[in-house]
Amino acid sequence: MPIGRVTQVVDCRESMGMGKGGGLAQRGTISECRHPDVIVVGMSPGRRHVTKPVCDITSGLRREGVEFSVSTLVLNAGSGVPPDAPAIAGSVLGAYFGLNPKETAQIEQHKVAILHHGNVRSHVVEKVRFILERCDIDAVVVSQAPVDYEDLAKVGVKTAYVMPSPDKVKTKGRVIRIVSGVTRGQTPTREKLAEVISAVMKSMKQ
Repeated sequence: MPIGRVTQVVDCRESMGMGKGGGLAQRGTISECRHPDVIVVGMSPGRRHVTKPVCDITSGLRREGVEFSVSTLVLNAGSGVPPDAPAIAGSVLGAYFGLNPKETAQIEQHKVAILHHGNVRSHVVEKVRFILERCDIDAVVVSQAPVDYEDLAKVGVKTAYVMPSPDKVKTKGRVIRIVSGVTRGQTPTREKLAEVISAVMKSMKQ
């Protein structure tokens, strides 16, 4: 049984940052790992950095000694709602959520995706639907607002517990677990982080 520290090298950007804080990850970047197992997909960052709790979840998975590799993808267009979503109250004009072909390929090369998409329930549901329509992958949804499996099934998302009717299935991928109550911009509690880790480990063993 090994005793001591384990060194991990993470490449957190595709290109240099801009201005002050140039060493921090920007939108449209991925921290790739040697063996693609788990990917944490975050919204576009704030001014210069990956939004919490995405960075905390990524480092927490590594810190807990989870025996697989973890990548982080900061979406280039991670704000707003998908262009094909129904009109949603509170949507920001001109801000559309989306995936480009490169991001889709980066997600699909992994085995499990952790999807974090903010604190508006209707936005979270539509973003998860949009991603899993394009990516055939098992997903753990992390949100601030309470979201349940019925919410996702209503828009055609396959889940491990509730399925849409056969004629309304829209997604290739499926949601295997939802962890609500994780506040955007703040470090998640140990209990919530443990829920995420447990869901990922269970999925990897299947």
